[in-house]
Amino acid sequence: MWFKNIRAYRLTTPFDLSAEQLGEQLAQRAFEPCAKSQALSLGWVAPLGEESGELAHSAGGRLLIKLKREEKLLPSTVVREQLEEKVAHIEEEQARKVYRKERLTLKDEIIQDCLPRAFSRSSAVFAYIDTRANWIFVDAASAARAEELLNLLRECIGSFPVVLPQVNNAPSATMTGWLAHQNLPDDFVLGEECELRELGEEGGVVRCRGVDLLSEEVETHLNAGKQVSRLALQWEERVKLVLAEDLCLRRLKFSEELMKENDDIPEADNAARLDADFALMSDAITGLQDRVITIFGGEAE
Repeated sequence: MWFKNIRAYRLTTPFDLSAEQLGEQLAQRAFEPCAKSQALSLGWVAPLGEESGELAHSAGGRLLIKLKREEKLLPSTVVREQLEEKVAHIEEEQARKVYRKERLTLKDEIIQDCLPRAFSRSSAVFAYIDTRANWIFVDAASAARAEELLNLLRECIGSFPVVLPQVNNAPSATMTGWLAHQNLPDDFVLGEECELRELGEEGGVVRCRGVDLLSEEVETHLNAGKQVSRLALQWEERVKLVLAEDLCLRRLKFSEELMKENDDIPEADNAARLDADFALMSDAITGLQDRVITIFGGEAE
């Protein structure tokens, strides 16, 4: 359950549903496996496991939810080969050309025919709503996966207005300054990875891994005008991360000391351990997010 990525969205209105009320709303779209002819199924599952039975778990004013995703796997090469065979057969048998509209219809028929026999792949996305700090944090590296969760949440509760956080100081320029002037905020330490981009849509990209980011090699790229778009950092010896210019926190790795704080809870009491781990993790994430906003000059009005 420890989040690996964070996409944070600011709630524009207070969230006043209790865990019980939210769970009742989410139950409208509880997860169901794909039907035979269904390519994709999305739905909510209990974030602390089936034994808990609750679709929304509350701890310290934070509501944990979990979206399950099942999709059928249809290799594009298989569909394309069958389509070409079918088109060739029609053109030969009926002595006519198969045009785009008919090809699309044939392709859809092939997909529908293959779906019942296709393998499926399941994945899940966690998120939690911090009702006190007015954030929702989604454990997703891609914006598309995060929006998928937000859209289904809106469908269930009717309205859920959120916006991406805007800060006063441009993250890319600020991170570039940290490297150029070697002056990071006191509670952050440089990692050994960064991504540098040239200005402009067609600018080149340089990815540095396992190197000293204060080396002459990196300095040369900065002097050539490249800007930092991603930067590996460690915060307060609690969390390692890669901070992106869009404020996405990627590849989170919580310290062993933090993750062991609940080791006194018996392994048999799985629900209690998950609940305690969620409290630890969410405290760290909310604190980290607050610092990220602060080091970029605070939220823009």
